[in-house]
Amino acid sequence: MSKEMFEYTKMILKKVSFDVHLFCKEVKKAMNNLLPHEIEELKIYIQSLIEKNPKLDQCMIYLN
Repeated sequence: MSKEMFEYTKMILKKVSFDVHLFCKEVKKAMNNLLPHEIEELKIYIQSLIEKNPKLDQCMIYLN
């Protein structure tokens, strides 16, 4: 079940990456719902999204 949640979270983040506010909101939700090792994987995934859309780096404060 947890892996499914992680994949679902990645899909949602990709879909809302056009809007910084929505993206940050979803990152905050993900931090509450995912396991610690999944959060580490999510950080890597978010870094790849930030490379494509640098405005999203504002949400990195939620990952610390």
